[in-house]
Amino acid sequence: MDRLLEKIHSLTNIEEITEMISEYLKKPVVIEDEQFSLLAYSSFYIDQFDEANRQTIFKKRWTIPILEKFMDEGIVDQLKTIPEPFRVEKIEEIGLNQRVVVSAKYKERVLGFIWVQETDRLLTEDELSFLLDVSFHVGKLLYQNKQLKLKKDEEKNNFYKKILEDAFQTEAQIKWEAANVKISLPDSFISIVFTVGPSSEEAFGELLEKVGLFANALKMPTHLFIDQLTVIVMIGSSISSPKDLSIHANALASSVLAQFSGEQVYAGISREHTSVTQLRKSYLESIEVIKTAKFIGLKELPSLEYKKLGLFRYLEAIAQQQKKMGDMNEDLLKLKQKDEESQTNLLQTLEVYLEENCRLKQAAEKLFIHTNTLKYRLNQISELTEISFDDFHANCQLYIDLQILKVKE
Repeated sequence: MDRLLEKIHSLTNIEEITEMISEYLKKPVVIEDEQFSLLAYSSFYIDQFDEANRQTIFKKRWTIPILEKFMDEGIVDQLKTIPEPFRVEKIEEIGLNQRVVVSAKYKERVLGFIWVQETDRLLTEDELSFLLDVSFHVGKLLYQNKQLKLKKDEEKNNFYKKILEDAFQTEAQIKWEAANVKISLPDSFISIVFTVGPSSEEAFGELLEKVGLFANALKMPTHLFIDQLTVIVMIGSSISSPKDLSIHANALASSVLAQFSGEQVYAGISREHTSVTQLRKSYLESIEVIKTAKFIGLKELPSLEYKKLGLFRYLEAIAQQQKKMGDMNEDLLKLKQKDEESQTNLLQTLEVYLEENCRLKQAAEKLFIHTNTLKYRLNQISELTEISFDDFHANCQLYIDLQILKVKE
C-alpha cells in the first residue's frame, strides 16, 4: 500500500487518482468538489453505479432532489464536520446505495469529497485508512484548482458589479469587457436576489453556501456574485425560454428559502430580460420584491416574482399616503371588532371573496365552507357595514385597505 500511496501522491490529475483508488478498492469511486459538482469517476466500474451516481454523472452535479434529501438527512452537515471516512446508509427514495465518503481537506477547509460505493462488501479498516490518507492529497490539489477559479470568479464578479453600478456607457463596452474576461453573455436571463434581515446577519454565510449549492444543482447556466449583504444569481442562456427561466428561478428560490424556516431570509425574482445592459433594472426588480416581503411579511407575498406582485408592489407607498392623510377604513374596523368579539371570520371571508372576484362557488371552496354559509357571512358583512360589492373600484380599494390593515396588525 505504501508504494501505491507514494504513486498517488506524485500525481496531479484527479481522474488518474480516481482510477487508482477504484482499482485498489475494486469499487466504483466518484470525486466531487465542495459544491458537489462531478470532477471524476472510475470508468472500469461504471456498470455498478447506482441511480444516484448515474444522475450525477449525466448532469455533472447533484440534482436538487438529491441535495434536498441529503440536507434533510443531515448528511451535508456531516460532510463538513466529520474528519474521517463515514458510511451513508442506503436511501431508496433517491436511488442511493450504501457508500463511504470522506471529505478532501486542505488547511482545515473542505474542498471536495471522495465517494466509494460499497457494492458487494464493506471496506476494511486498512482501506478506510488508505482513503483518509489519499483525501489529504486530493484536498491539496483541489485547493490549488480553487485558487485559480477564485481569480477567474473575481474578474466575473467585478464585471457584473460594474454593470450594476452603471460603469459602462454602451452595450458595446459591455461586450468588449465580457470578451476580455471570457464571459459568455446570455441572450435572456432572470436575476434572483437573496438577502437576510437586519437581525440575521450571522446567517449570511450560511445563506451564501446554500444558494451556491442549489444554484449549482440547476440544469441551467448560472452565475453567482455578492453585493454587500445580498447574493445575486443570474440564470440564463441563449436557448432558454422565459417559461424555463421562471421555472428554474422559482425552484432555486423555494429550495433555498425552505432551508431557513426560522431565519429572516428573503428572495426576489426579476422579470425576464434580453440584454445584460438591463442587469441593474433586473436587480432593482428583485429588490422591490424583497422590500414588499419585508413590509407585508413573506407568507403574505402572492409571489416571489416581480411581474406577479400586482398591487402589492405599491402597498407601502399607499400606506404612507393613508397615514399622512389620516385615512382609515371604518367598515373594516367594524368587521375586525366583530371578529374579536364573536370569534367570527368575516375579515378572512371578505378577503377570499374579493380575491375570487366575488364568485361564490370558488370563494366557498377556498374557505372550505358551503355556499350557503358564505352567503350568510356576506349578509352579516352587509348588515354591519356599507360594503355592497357592486362597484369594481370600491372593491379594489377595499382589498388594498384590507391588506394594509393586516400589515398594521
